[in-house]
Amino acid sequence: QVQLVESGGGLVQPGGSLRLSCAASGSYFSIYDMGWYRQTPGKQRELVAVISAGYITNYADSVKGRFTISRDNAKNMVYLQMNSLKPEDTAVYYCAGDSTAWGRGSSPKWFVYWGQGTQVTISS
Repeated sequence: QVQLVESGGGLVQPGGSLRLSCAASGSYFSIYDMGWYRQTPGKQRELVAVISAGYITNYADSVKGRFTISRDNAKNMVYLQMNSLKPEDTAVYYCAGDSTAWGRGSSPKWFVYWGQGTQVTISS
């Protein structure tokens, strides 16, 4: 069993930056593929970025070059550094984990463990 807790959301002006953090509890964190998803009202949850247990990363086209996902296995942490933020990045951001998600596609159904979400609002 893995519990995930996100932090770091907030209100930022367009062009600004935020770093989201996800703290994972439980054993064997290093074998989990970890992802960040986001969701806005009335829309499906969409993949933002994913990092495999082997530190391979993949990003949604909309955030490539602006967002960076990273992990620190010694601390059981996953991060999402978000730069050059745009109003369309406004969403609830969720951390997700699973031991077999990598390579199976971007659907959130491949991730078993989820955090409660953190609100990110980009507005002037």
